[in-house]
This record gives sequence, structure tokens and C-alpha cells, in this order.
Amino acid sequence: MALHIHEAWILLFVIPVLVAPAAINHEDYPADEGDQASSNDNLIFDDYRGKGCVDDSGFVYKLGERFFPGHSNCPCVCTEDGPVCDQPECPKIHPKCTKVEHNGCCPECKEVKNFCEYHGKNYKILEEFKPSPCEWCRCEPSNEVHCVVADCAVPECVNPVYEPEQCCPVCKNG
Repeated sequence: MALHIHEAWILLFVIPVLVAPAAINHEDYPADEGDQASSNDNLIFDDYRGKGCVDDSGFVYKLGERFFPGHSNCPCVCTEDGPVCDQPECPKIHPKCTKVEHNGCCPECKEVKNFCEYHGKNYKILEEFKPSPCEWCRCEPSNEVHCVVADCAVPECVNPVYEPEQCCPVCKNG
């Protein structure tokens, strides 16, 4: 019986060695991107510092050349220190501007809001309207709606009645 236990112990120690994975050879697998980049030493990327400037799309400009690095950027001049761009003081965008275009160096307002919006409806500047029987409103030039709520007098009867489309209660029976 001791012999069987001894043989079992040998099997426990020998089987893992036989089942162990083979050594991984790195030539069996394609290299990842980092390894590929280091193996491609024949690729040369020019350094344009001090020689030219590169815009957002990769186009190279000569020293002294004027260019626009992006669609909404100000014009730049290529210098040895890199692009030097004009930064003019742009006019402020109107606070009621609803459509801004960025076609040039400075953003431009193309549409100014000239109405008021109140409860999902649009009203012209200075237009007056009644959203409810007790409320009078006006669209101000500031594009804000200002409303006044009616101040009803105290009825002089015991049982005042609210009529449809009327703001204040009325006395039906004198």
C-alpha cells in the first residue's frame, strides 16, 4: 500500500511538468503597434521647428508665409518660433443673437431675436396679450414678458359668482 501512495505522489509532481505550457516564442505572434513602430526605423518624420509651420490638416507653410490654421481661426504668419496669429479685439455678440457664424477670425451674429416666448407662444416686441382672464402681458424690447395680474375689489355680496372669461367675482343677486 505504501508503494501506491508513493506512486501517486510521483504522479502529482510529474504531471504538472508534462502539462506545463511550452515556451512562448515572440516570433509566433505579430508584434503590437509599439513593437512595429520601433522595428520600422526606415520611416523618417521631418521636424519643421524653425523651418516651417504645420496647420491642422498637416499642410506645411514656409517661414514668413501667411495661413489660416483652422476654418474659424484668425490669420497666422509662420515664424521660426511657430505660428504667430492675429488676435484682434472682436466685437461682442449681441445678447439676443440666436444665430452665430464662425466663418472668419471673429464670430458674427447673423440673426437677432426680436420676439418674446411665453408659454410656448411667440409674441412681437411691444405686443400685448391676455394669457388668462386675470392677466395682462406685454412683450418688452428686452425680449422679456412682463405681466400684471388683476387686483379684484372685494365683492359687496354674500355669495359672489365667478363667470367664465371674467377675472373678478360678480354679485348675481344684487
